[in-house]
Parts: sequence; C-alpha cells; structure tokens
Amino acid sequence: MGKRILIIQGHPDSSQRHLCHALAEAYAEGARAAGHLVETFEPAQLAFPLLSDPADWQDGAVPAVLLPAQEAIARAQHLLLIYPLWLGDMPARLKGFLEQVLRPGFAIAREPGNPLRSGLLAGRSARVVVTMGMPAPLYRWFYRAHGLQLLRRNILQFAGIRPVATTVVGMAGAMPPRRVAAWRARLYQVGTRAA
Repeated sequence: MGKRILIIQGHPDSSQRHLCHALAEAYAEGARAAGHLVETFEPAQLAFPLLSDPADWQDGAVPAVLLPAQEAIARAQHLLLIYPLWLGDMPARLKGFLEQVLRPGFAIAREPGNPLRSGLLAGRSARVVVTMGMPAPLYRWFYRAHGLQLLRRNILQFAGIRPVATTVVGMAGAMPPRRVAAWRARLYQVGTRAA
C-alpha cells in the first residue's frame, strides 16, 4: 500500500496557473500512478485570518475553514510544500496558513520539557520545492537558501517532521517550455517515490 501524501501548493495567486501548479500536478500524477493516496490544499483558495496575537496562536481555535487541512496533515505520512520565493521567503499567505494550522497542541507540545524535542508530527517526512527567478546555485551558495532553511529547520523539523528534502527550481520566470517539461518529468518521478 502506498503512502498518504499531502500537497500544500503555496502559490498565492490561484486565479491562473503558474509553474508551481504544474509541478505540484506532476508530483501528484506520479504519486497516484505509483499507488500513493494524494490530497491537495491550496491556501490561496481559502479565506482565513492572519494571526496577530501570540495568545491567539497559543490558545485560540483554528479557523473552521482550516480544520480539514489540519486533519489532512494528521493523516499524511509525507508532505510536499511548493511555493515561489518572494522577497527571499515563502509568500505571506502560505506563512499565515502554516501559523494557523501548526499550532501548539497539534504540531508542537504546549509546554515542552525540551524545546528541541517538542514536535508532535514525528513519523512524517517532507519535500519542499521552491521556484525562483534567480539561478538556483546563487540562492543556495550565495544566499545560503536562508528562507528555505528557515522552513526546513525552524518550522517542519521543529514540528518533528524529518527528513525534509529540498528542491530549488531557478530561473522560473524565463523558463522555456522544454525546461518546464523536464522539471515536470523530474517531479513526476519524485512523486512516484513519495520523496
């Protein structure tokens, strides 16, 4: 039996198709072809408030529209998060989504004895795919993939999710159709492995 996979497609514009949509679809196609169960959430299609009060994050209720996403995370064995790099990090809408669903009591212990071991989502793995306009090596080596490392280490791994693999897709804005097809084929193959 295959894995239960949750795809979080984090492009903030759901009014048209972008490279993130195409890559998420290719991954899902590969995963389904290999017998994995796939669910998809697109935060840009959901109306939810952004958090502005630490007490609300700590003790408030998850908005009802996001409860299905939280339940899907609980069911998932593997997560795929895909988004474009905006101002060096994930788009605000995706960050707001993660802040709402990965709350204390669900993703991290409410009162951890050891903050480095407070994650409640252990037993899950993840892959993060980031698209960007700059060359991928420049982002990884010169900028040290700061935003990507923040998500990997300070959010996903802190919540207990590991291993977390990463894929960086550079020069996305000017990508010719043959390169789009090559990236789609690559994500399809990664999806078959649920990796």
